[in-house]
Amino acid sequence: MQNRTLNQFNKNTSAMQVEEPIVKPMLPWVEKYRPNKIEDLAYQEEVVQSLQGVLKTGNLPHLLLHGPPGTGKTSTIIALAKQLFGPDFWRQRVLELNASDDRGINVVRNKVKKFAEQIVAKNPNPGFLCPSYKIIILDEADSMTNDAQSALRRIIEDYATTTRFCIICNYITKIIEPLVSRCVKYRFKSIPENEQIERLKYVADCESVTYNLDALKQLVIVSGGDLRKSVNMLQSSSTLYEKSINKKAINEISGFIPDEQIEDLVSVIQTKSIRSVQEECNRVIQQGYNIEQLILQFLDLVLITNTIKEKQKAKMMEIAAYTEKCLIEGSAEDLQIFNLMAQCQRIINEN
Repeated sequence: MQNRTLNQFNKNTSAMQVEEPIVKPMLPWVEKYRPNKIEDLAYQEEVVQSLQGVLKTGNLPHLLLHGPPGTGKTSTIIALAKQLFGPDFWRQRVLELNASDDRGINVVRNKVKKFAEQIVAKNPNPGFLCPSYKIIILDEADSMTNDAQSALRRIIEDYATTTRFCIICNYITKIIEPLVSRCVKYRFKSIPENEQIERLKYVADCESVTYNLDALKQLVIVSGGDLRKSVNMLQSSSTLYEKSINKKAINEISGFIPDEQIEDLVSVIQTKSIRSVQEECNRVIQQGYNIEQLILQFLDLVLITNTIKEKQKAKMMEIAAYTEKCLIEGSAEDLQIFNLMAQCQRIINEN
């Protein structure tokens, strides 16, 4: 009797247990809103129009995608692979190597060659074209050594019947000519400001982020036209400021120096007081801003300042270039920025 009561109690207890809800993993917004179709790419009409023919025939040549960062090069080939092989099967047909991987000559001879030698598996989903070849994506290939690129040339020739290569880079001049001649080249254009703002509006609206137009424009300026970078900063700022962002929030999250501080620097170098220049430099340095960002914004403002002559601007640009060289070599930041401002003051005040 006691055992029967205990069993009944266990059944009732198990029935009362509430199943815990399954928590879906939080994806970065860059991945969450990455285009799944090439038609969804922003401002690359010529590339989209050309690749749509591949979706009809399945005839894909070796590709070389080049252009500024954040313009959709990697998203293009991944979206194309999903449409060719299906969203559940494309990972078995695609090998992607990016900048975090070692792309020396040994990797090309072993990992890339091993994947190229694999037998092509059949696609279980007849709803997709699924041509009988694999795709190897070499992202940021301009960082590969010349020896690795030369070894890759031979692999492209030997496995052309079963493998297609997609080489992605920012600077096509760093790819050896034998590789360039074997690929169809597509240049990705920088995305205009209005196109970037529309995409940022779409992401912000989907994530219920409160924003104003000035905040989105500042995102585009800070990211330097890199849509991937602007989406990442949008996510970071919305998380930090609880789904409500403005221009000030964008400047703080990105390390962008307020225009007022740069204007004060430009104003003080047009005086004849070296102590004022030193005090202003110390004030900016104490704020903890990135010195390279400071030089970049300083030069941008100098170039549009009408009170500074063109010849003086040219000399200031030359000194700024030398200052950046010294910073790269490890010179003290405070001394370099003070020297730059003092030299600019001397140029402006000399007869």
